[in-house]
Amino acid sequence: MSDLTKQGDDGHPKMNRRRWLQGLGIAGAAGLAGCTGGDDTDTPTSSATEVDPGATEPDTPTATARQELPERTGPYRRTIANAASTLNPLYNNVDGVGTLIGYTMDMGYTFMPGTEFLPQLYDLSSDNGEVWVAEVRDNLMFGGDYERQVTAEDFVYQVQEIHQGGWAGTPDAPNWPTGEGGYNIEQTGELEFQIELPDANVLYPESYEPLLYAIPKEIMEPYVAEEDAEGLQQDEDLLNLSFTGNLGAYQLDEWDRGSAQIFSRNDEYYLREATDVDPLFEEAPYFEGIESEVVQEEASRLGALETGESDVAGLPPNRVSEFQQMESVDVNITPTPFQSLITWNMRDNGWNTGPGNLFRDRSFRQGLACAVSKNQVVEGIYRGFADPAYTFQPEWSTFYPEDDSAIEQFGTGDLYGPEPARSRIRDAIEDTDYSYDGQGRLLNPDGDQCTITLHHSASSNTNQSLAEFIAQEYEENAGIVVETTATQSSQFLTNYFQQESPEGETEWNAGPFNRGPRDVTSAEAWDMSVIYGYNTYPLNPTVSDVFFLQDGSTNPQGYYPQWDADGLYQQANNATSREELAEAMKEIFINLNQAQPIGMLTFSANTVGYAADIEGPIEDFFSGWDFPIWYREN
Repeated sequence: MSDLTKQGDDGHPKMNRRRWLQGLGIAGAAGLAGCTGGDDTDTPTSSATEVDPGATEPDTPTATARQELPERTGPYRRTIANAASTLNPLYNNVDGVGTLIGYTMDMGYTFMPGTEFLPQLYDLSSDNGEVWVAEVRDNLMFGGDYERQVTAEDFVYQVQEIHQGGWAGTPDAPNWPTGEGGYNIEQTGELEFQIELPDANVLYPESYEPLLYAIPKEIMEPYVAEEDAEGLQQDEDLLNLSFTGNLGAYQLDEWDRGSAQIFSRNDEYYLREATDVDPLFEEAPYFEGIESEVVQEEASRLGALETGESDVAGLPPNRVSEFQQMESVDVNITPTPFQSLITWNMRDNGWNTGPGNLFRDRSFRQGLACAVSKNQVVEGIYRGFADPAYTFQPEWSTFYPEDDSAIEQFGTGDLYGPEPARSRIRDAIEDTDYSYDGQGRLLNPDGDQCTITLHHSASSNTNQSLAEFIAQEYEENAGIVVETTATQSSQFLTNYFQQESPEGETEWNAGPFNRGPRDVTSAEAWDMSVIYGYNTYPLNPTVSDVFFLQDGSTNPQGYYPQWDADGLYQQANNATSREELAEAMKEIFINLNQAQPIGMLTFSANTVGYAADIEGPIEDFFSGWDFPIWYREN
């Protein structure tokens, strides 16, 4: 999975990375970049965040409430914008699909409010941060044709033969490096395995790298023997989730790939024994099923929530106040660590308006950052449900630089408008044949005004409004014409963000979102996109290296850092204390502010509407960790 996050159907970024799939039921992220809110609102919104110090934990039933467990009702009804092309848990890298998979099978662990670690399939512990021991629960069972107990061998085999095998091309492969500096995983007991890291990492669980699904070894073995990646991707048991047994709160009954998924209650759910976590788990889940329908039109999804035909919908900012007035809807507003942004394509098939690629120049990127008013984006596009983003970390993070003066506020105040934008662009084009004419238009060497394209989501009105505003700002303040184009997120992912497999050897190949240097390109040329945002990982920001290292696994834009990114990330990764780690990360965030490798815009809030009779959602970064115990109040 990658670290991409879809800026989805509610206009907000969504976790869509395999690191965050446990948070989807994440990413989000590439797998794709890491997600929630919008069509994924019934899942944890940010297992990737620091706890909100102002948030309160939900009331938890006490043991005396045992006779007052909720009645079963159902189904839980949801509408989503995009169809699922695969439910294969080894290969999913699409926003929202992690939610569907998560209904039927949990991942290894998650986090509860207060950033409290919750073992799901296995616990993780370490004495020194270098060797991590995983203890697998003893009540996990596969189902279907694979009915038996889940053991440590299933996890170890998956990592060694699939993710570390070098042939399968799974999105999780970058999380399990081999060779010098690689990770060594081995079984140490029937229900125990350990992971040995090359260096101590006190925040390893927070990186979400050790997150795994439980997959029966028997499914994988034939494909491992033949090194048949295509066969593994198309395996019917993986696609139909027919082996999930008691690993999830629900079971998949029907999957119409173009329109709907139907799930039924799993009364054998293994976490029913977790009454020490919350007594409500005793009879979980409380919905008889889940009905998930594909509805591409945002207005139709919102209409279904309003009329009671759906229990959840992501709310675009311009509709929040309207839904807050409805007695039938509860609106949740939750800060997120997900950054909305402009991706500039620095590969050879980017900057299609003339020779060279101006996106590669730092001064040019700074100029573009000065061309877009962040305050107008916050107020005009997100209706105040967002904060400006100046570097790759929200200000509430403990890793954000304490000295505000070290972070330049591009796009705000004196660093917004035509003068700061054009002056930096003039610096970038000084030794080129590009120039400004007397009317402030940027001309290419042929004397034509520079015209570039900007892709936005075809299923989000808010995302479209964002793209149109950026186009207006670029033309007025930078003299560049921008043509906006609507693209389905899945299409953009396949045809634009992913590079085609290169012929022969390349200097590096970090997976589908960075198969090599800039001359390794996607099937279609593109200039810019606002379809995907990135998760900033405030809980463990060291994992953001995948975005900003030249050979990082989620570098579709082809960014080459001109600062010591490798050294600073290595310093952070090798830190033996949180203080040492924070010092390195603050230097990284200062450098990212100056480099502007992506057009950082805002940190948006999730604005989500739930049917008023749904009990469970909370306004907390971790809302949704306990989705199996949500219920409908009678």
